[in-house]
Amino acid sequence: MVHRTARVGLRVTSGQRRRCFGLLRSAGDVWACVLEVNGWRRRRRDAPLVGYQELCRELAVSGPGTFGELDSTGARSVLRRFSDAWFAAAKRRKAGDGSVGFPRRRRGLVPVRWYHGTFTLDGARVRIPTARGTAPLWVRLARTLPYPVEQVRSVTLLCEGGRLFLDITAEVPVATYPAGEGPDPARVAGVDLGIIHPYAVAGPDGAGLLVSGRAIRAEHRMHLADTKARRRAVARRAPKPGQKGSRRWRQYRRRTRLIEGRHRRRVRQAQHEAARQVVSWAVRQRVGVLHVGDPRGVLDLDAGRRHNLRLRQWQIRRLLQILTDKAVLAGITVHLVDERGSSSTCPACRRRVPKPRGRTLTCPHCTFSGHRDLVAAATIATRTPGGGTTTPTPPVVVSGVVTHRRAGRHLPGAGRSRRDPRRPSRAARGSVGPRRPAPPPSGGESLAPKARIHNTHRTPGER
Repeated sequence: MVHRTARVGLRVTSGQRRRCFGLLRSAGDVWACVLEVNGWRRRRRDAPLVGYQELCRELAVSGPGTFGELDSTGARSVLRRFSDAWFAAAKRRKAGDGSVGFPRRRRGLVPVRWYHGTFTLDGARVRIPTARGTAPLWVRLARTLPYPVEQVRSVTLLCEGGRLFLDITAEVPVATYPAGEGPDPARVAGVDLGIIHPYAVAGPDGAGLLVSGRAIRAEHRMHLADTKARRRAVARRAPKPGQKGSRRWRQYRRRTRLIEGRHRRRVRQAQHEAARQVVSWAVRQRVGVLHVGDPRGVLDLDAGRRHNLRLRQWQIRRLLQILTDKAVLAGITVHLVDERGSSSTCPACRRRVPKPRGRTLTCPHCTFSGHRDLVAAATIATRTPGGGTTTPTPPVVVSGVVTHRRAGRHLPGAGRSRRDPRRPSRAARGSVGPRRPAPPPSGGESLAPKARIHNTHRTPGER
């Protein structure tokens, strides 16, 4: 059994929306109270309160009704989130990462989680728990529940881009297959992560898969251009620092949050589609183990303003997490390996070659030539988890039959039109006019309709 989470929108009235945002603000108050208490203890040189049980005891002392309609279960979920964040930061700092800081920033809206037995599911309606003595809060889901009711284990209320969502977590069984058709642990495939191709997979029998992410890259570029254009348009009427914005400015900010949320949802859906295509292909190839190259080391390098933006938009950790979740659900094991040098090593003669600027790798020492991402995936498949970057002695099997897939067909301009509606179109230089008929065949009669002549010429004296 594995845990899966699906995000579902909420259809709420104005009163329900006000109460839901009240719960999120109350959760932010709980978070701020924990920060203030630890700030006082730090000034007194006392040990901070970071343990979950210690924080729950402090919450019990505060008494009921302190945080509005937020019940004790929801408040404890905020304390659990704070405790996990603090211990995760402490673990990374102990490992030598000095750039990680402890949670000390206030938050206006904090997600609230309720566990199994505290909420009620009735078809497309959910009863969110509230404090004792308050009216029950029922909300309606924007779509049907993606999991059976008996498998749901928790729900999380959150806000993204000004919209309310519920993250529904369910316990889903691992996929089962007939005898002889399931994933084979002896069949290993390599996965190379990239920007143009989010996933490049090299299978064990010379089969390969390339998932194109050009639509995702275009979405990032067009969203950035659209954001810059909106900022230039409102630069004159923007309030000065310290001034309160007008109604028009608040509407602009609200519109900006909606557009940002829509952009994030589009990219997230495209990433899920790409990972789903990889797992489906691996199931058809009966691949039991995926060796995924871990390129997260490049995030620590400062490569300039533009390239740093590309790396941030790449979202490596999310790609790894999405692929791992879907692979585990399908019964496939995922191992992270070192991918250093995989795109600049010839699989035939095992020599280092200059990294190509294009997508084709050509070895100057031998006659090998192949797709750069598939060569990297084939090299990654031969490496062992936890090992170094040494390429094995036997030659690497490079994919011969390549399957191409495209991620993000729902994005603007990725369909049949192949043009993003946000891209400015060139002004038409006049009309091309009606289509002319094809030239008549030699010796035949023209297929064009007969022209009607209204001013027929007559000979002089003829009536």
